[in-house]
Amino acid sequence: QVQLVESGGGLVQAGDSLRLACAASGGTFSRFGVGWFRQEPGKEREFVSWISRSGGFTQYADSVKGRFTISRDNAKKTAYLQMNNLKVVDTAVYYCAARSTILTDNAARTSWSDYHHWGQGTQVTVST
Repeated sequence: QVQLVESGGGLVQAGDSLRLACAASGGTFSRFGVGWFRQEPGKEREFVSWISRSGGFTQYADSVKGRFTISRDNAKKTAYLQMNNLKVVDTAVYYCAARSTILTDNAARTSWSDYHHWGQGTQVTVST
């Protein structure tokens, strides 16, 4: 059973950058694809980005493409979400999630229901 803990959220101004981290424990991190989602109050959880277990494949929501970069360091059991040129609309609680996959499964997982393990979330607030 893998446990996930997000960090790196905070209050920033529009145009600033943040890097979120998702630290895993209790499992073999390299066996999990990792996704980042975000959720605003009263809204559904929204897909942000996904990275394959090897790190060789990634996918992004159109709203963040070109601004956000997902990466992972399997030796450190940590995934990252580098967020540049933040906008007010990026304000949300950000969650990382993990899904156990076989080595040859590099299909992007963009639905929250695809994931078995979730972190507690970290708040990102972007002000004008």
